[in-house]
Amino acid sequence: MNTEKIKPARGSSVHPDHIMLSINGDARHTMTVTWRTSTDVETGYCLYKEIGTKDFLRCDAENHIFESDIDCSRIFSAHIPDLKPGTKYVYTCGSDEHRSEEFTFETEPENCTKFSFVCVSDQQCGWPFLTPDYSGLCKFLKDVLAKHPEVRFIYTGGDNTDCGQHEQQWNGLFSGIAGIAESIPFMMTMGNHDNRGFRNYREHNSEGRFYAEPATFFNTQFKGAYASNGPEGWTPENYTFDYGNCHFTVYGVNEPVLVNEWSAKDLVSCDKTWKIASYHFPICYSIPEGSNYDAYPMMMQCMEMNDLMFSGHEHNFARSFPRRNEQLYDRPSQGTVHYTLGNANGHPPGSRSIPKVWHCAFNPQEEYRYFYTIVEVDGNRMTLTSYFDDGRIVDQCTIDKDKDEIRPYAVAPVYSQTRMMYKGAEPGLAACQTPPENKDGTWFIPASVLSHYIGADVQTDKGTISISMYGTTAVFTEDSEKYVVNGEEKSLCTAVYRGNRGQLYVPVDDFCKAFNMKWCYAERNNFISIEKESEDKPVPAQP
Repeated sequence: MNTEKIKPARGSSVHPDHIMLSINGDARHTMTVTWRTSTDVETGYCLYKEIGTKDFLRCDAENHIFESDIDCSRIFSAHIPDLKPGTKYVYTCGSDEHRSEEFTFETEPENCTKFSFVCVSDQQCGWPFLTPDYSGLCKFLKDVLAKHPEVRFIYTGGDNTDCGQHEQQWNGLFSGIAGIAESIPFMMTMGNHDNRGFRNYREHNSEGRFYAEPATFFNTQFKGAYASNGPEGWTPENYTFDYGNCHFTVYGVNEPVLVNEWSAKDLVSCDKTWKIASYHFPICYSIPEGSNYDAYPMMMQCMEMNDLMFSGHEHNFARSFPRRNEQLYDRPSQGTVHYTLGNANGHPPGSRSIPKVWHCAFNPQEEYRYFYTIVEVDGNRMTLTSYFDDGRIVDQCTIDKDKDEIRPYAVAPVYSQTRMMYKGAEPGLAACQTPPENKDGTWFIPASVLSHYIGADVQTDKGTISISMYGTTAVFTEDSEKYVVNGEEKSLCTAVYRGNRGQLYVPVDDFCKAFNMKWCYAERNNFISIEKESEDKPVPAQP
């Protein structure tokens, strides 16, 4: 182990820093405090007492070494036990020689069914490289907590840092939550940026990008902060915690099949009123080139056991109709509401976002504003209110389990004529008179219409169509049960035919196989949904 590293800016020292509260156990009777020091400090503990009492009690901390790309430090975790519900405490942490100032925390009340929490997402900041500036986030969060002092914890949707496999980034984040996380639990979801790294980050070189699986820096730093109740080897990037009548599941972005098995088993045994989860990538995404292959359908089972799914990633706001098994509904009992949390550091989306068929509320958030959501739980009713930092309400909805309704009312579309959707959007004006058709149980689509919409290079000749996109060229011929993919002849399930507006109609299953896509028919809503894993933007070259 290299303990001779030159301490970087914001490096560890004998003085405790990175102090953070978290929920790791029964929130009525326990509180977890974590902090960092240099390796020179070998033991640590918390002193705590109920406010208004005289004598401090002691809770010894466990610790482990965290060797990063720039530093070698010691992470302490004190799990304070035997606390009284609904009680405020004062505490200090550190060693005999070096201690923090005093901070406070409050435990969950007994029989708690009414409380609120705040959600933020994508607060990452990448500049300056060596000392990322999270001061804007710090001011923003302090303003939010001043406006909403009743919230019990902060819940993030991921991308807490810009490059989480480099400690400069975590040092930056902790500078941004200093004065905040010491007094209110900070419950993080891991995003793709949180397990991203570069070979030469310190030289400002973005070569050699990689994603850590598991997310070693996240898991090593926070293994004492968050519960180790996720799938073995993949904690705490996956973990659960309870507060009041709610069960929270935090999904990482790795190993979706294993995570699904773990979460489904956990949720079957859960008796809480509300099941709330977070997963960084939106299932109901809004960017035109988006994809949900990283989780859907591998995690469909567990995700759709939750009432509400928070996500981030796209830096915009969106709320879905209740969704289950690719179909859209009206009532909360019929599906999961997917809620995209915008961004909490003034970063407009990098890709133009648009409302999709699964959205009942949407805002592109292309203003340079910070965004947050207050969630108010009141028994069987939950109200979500999303704000810009200037006070404007972007969206507000109430999910009522007793009435089995969501207000404001929104009715999911049910089409009288079958529609065709690509990545959640209808292919524009040309698709109006060229709907999909079902012949003898086989669905056909107008291949040229869809391909033009995607941005493919489409060449037509009498009775033939050649489509080039995503690195594949496929040629279909009228009345033929054969087609050619990258020069190789293959068989169709049934012949191509000429349909509406003179378009060649191709079996959708064969079309999707040719371009490595997936499709499904949403029977309740009467639309065909076509997806592609790639987030490339096909644009034909100008000759």
